Amino acid sequence: MTAGGQTLDFYLSPKRNVAAAKRFLAKAVRSNASAGYPRVINTNKAPCLARAIAELKSEGICPPPVEHRQVKYLNNILEGDHGRLKRILGPKGAFKNRTSAYRTLKGMEAMHSLRKGQGTMFANRQPNPDAAIVNQVFETA
Repeated sequence: MTAGGQTLDFYLSPKRNVAAAKRFLAKAVRSNASAGYPRVINTNKAPCLARAIAELKSEGICPPPVEHRQVKYLNNILEGDHGRLKRILGPKGAFKNRTSAYRTLKGMEAMHSLRKGQGTMFANRQPNPDAAIVNQVFETA
């Protein structure tokens, strides 16, 4: 997420390890390179995230000046953004299989992006920015 609350990307992985974190972070940095590199990356205290960011810096994908902060309360914006999803999933917080989880989350993120007015990011001068985001997410038209 950006400082303005815009969702950049989401990634669903069966494991929470360095490879998955590195894949997600590299994709997020590359896909938003036109807006510039991030100044700060806030994460929770999972050790895999710190290692992934360090590896991306050493490989040149993420520039060295990017600051990585692992302060518990700085991640609240992201956790608050997941609030609707957590309410829908309930206390169980899980899906039966990965395919249904991916499809459901993809749709929910698309609708959440529309509610936040992010359609203009994908519009590319189209008259209806909301249609642009739906077409991109659901691969229609």
